[in-house]
Amino acid sequence: MGIAMALRLDVRSVVDALVDSLRERIFSEQLPGGAAVTELEVAAEYDVARPTAKTAIERLVGEGLLVREQHRSARVLLLDADEVEDLYFARGCLEESAMRRLALTRAAVPDEALKAAADMEDALAARDTLTFVDGDIQFHRSFIDALGSARLSRAHGLLLSETRLCMAQVQTHDLIRPTQIIEEHRRILAALQTADPEAAGAAVTEHLLLAKRALTAHLRR
Repeated sequence: MGIAMALRLDVRSVVDALVDSLRERIFSEQLPGGAAVTELEVAAEYDVARPTAKTAIERLVGEGLLVREQHRSARVLLLDADEVEDLYFARGCLEESAMRRLALTRAAVPDEALKAAADMEDALAARDTLTFVDGDIQFHRSFIDALGSARLSRAHGLLLSETRLCMAQVQTHDLIRPTQIIEEHRRILAALQTADPEAAGAAVTEHLLLAKRALTAHLRR
C-alpha cells in the first residue's frame, strides 16, 4: 500500500509540474491565444506519457485557460477586445458591489488582502511576473470572499481564469507599471478603511477601468 501511494504522489507531481509549465507558457504567450495544444505534442515535447499529458490539458481546460470543442483539440483561450470589455464589465458589477457592501459592514481590511498586497511587493522586487499576477488575483478575490457568500465567490471565480490571463498580458506587454497597480491597491485599501461605500466602490471601479482600457487598446492595435 505504501509503494502504491508513493507512485500516485509521483504521478501527481509530474502532472502538477506539467500544468505549471504549460500555464507559464500561456501567460508569457509562448503558447499564443488560439494555439492548439494536443496530447501527442505535449507528451512528445515533455517526454511524458499521453495519459499524463491528457490530465494536464484537462486541468487547464478546467481553469479556463484552454478551451475544447467536441472532437477537437484543446486550444489556448483567445479573447478579443469586445470579450475583454465584457469580462471587465462583469467584474465591475461584482467587485464594486462587494466593496460597497464591505465598506458598510466592516472598516477592517481582510487579512488576505493585506497578505496579497505584500506578496505583490515581494514579487515585484524579485521580478517574478507570475507571482505578481497571482497576488493581484488573490487581492481581488479576498474582498469577494470576505462577504461570506459562497454563490458570489463561485460567480466571481468563474471570471478569474480569464482575468488572470488578462493580467498576465498586461504585465508581459508592460501595459501598466507594476508600481502603479500596487499604488492603486493601496488606494482601494485606504478607501475601504474609511467605511465610505462611495469611495470604496469608486476606487475599485477606477482600478478596473484602467486595466480594461490598457488591454483593449493593446488588443485593438
